[in-house]
Amino acid sequence: MPNNQIKTYQNNTQLKTPKAPEGWQGTPVDQKGKFVNLNHPFVPNFADVFRWKLESSPFKKEKKAEVWNPTVFKNDSWLKGTEDIIVWLGHSTFYIRINGTRIITDPVFGDILSVKRRSEFPVDPHQLTNLDYVLLSHDHRNHLDEKSLKLLSKQNPNVRYLTGLGMKEIVQTFTKSNKIEEAGWYQQYETGSSPIKITFIPSRHWSSRSLLDANQRLWGGFVIETANKRILFGGDSGYDTHYKQLATIFGCFDYAILGIGAYEPAWFMSTNHQSPADALKGFTELNAARFIPMHYGTFDLSDEPLSQPLKDLHTAAKGLNLEGKLDVLSIGKPLVL
Repeated sequence: MPNNQIKTYQNNTQLKTPKAPEGWQGTPVDQKGKFVNLNHPFVPNFADVFRWKLESSPFKKEKKAEVWNPTVFKNDSWLKGTEDIIVWLGHSTFYIRINGTRIITDPVFGDILSVKRRSEFPVDPHQLTNLDYVLLSHDHRNHLDEKSLKLLSKQNPNVRYLTGLGMKEIVQTFTKSNKIEEAGWYQQYETGSSPIKITFIPSRHWSSRSLLDANQRLWGGFVIETANKRILFGGDSGYDTHYKQLATIFGCFDYAILGIGAYEPAWFMSTNHQSPADALKGFTELNAARFIPMHYGTFDLSDEPLSQPLKDLHTAAKGLNLEGKLDVLSIGKPLVL
């Protein structure tokens, strides 16, 4: 973004930044003290929201007639295993077990206020115990859910919450935990003797829980690394140069978990949610081996029908000869790494 819009840069001074772009000073903050994207500052415009809600959607009839829901597997035997796995639990919630470390991302187990969950949560959330880390990408309610965090905190009293700058207060309110660590972009969390490294990384998005707190809390994604595997959980993001930047910093990825839903109408959504075609563009720029789609099929958040992101993903992948690199997970069915 133009340097004259940046007032300062922020980091967690207790954390290291072992890998970052040349000349990196920290996470950019604007003149109003709010976090900003790398290239495209975004502030919610409620006139655009009204325009979107009032305009006619070309998907209206198709969406009304749609009966599709993703396949959900209800066998939870993988919770008792030891192998390295990634399990999609719907939307942006994943259970990742790697090198014996148990991680859950953006846990949301039920409805979001008035937005009903369209795909059943595949396991009893009370079975989600012995977790090591909860990764929270940002503060939007379909990623930071009070009820889900309260449940997890009760049955995982020693779990650590890893998130972005400015998030500690709200996470602590929900969990009553003192094991919360905030990071700026490209900062590595303190994982001690754990056999993994976790780094907070940029995405193109924004944050808000109310009408008055836009961009006061940082958004982003995570890179999870072991000695022989590297996983990117991209968080919510529009397409931008951060994908090429991440490839330059980390070299390559074994798995890239990227959002493909909530992209219509493009004039309104593309600043914060990439289309399946743009997600594939980001995937190729990441120099990643396998693509795992997320952020679709669970909540109705935009104009496109619930099944459209997956259809568009397969169409775009076929055109780019990338279908063989897709790992389209069924909810609740583990992918063994």
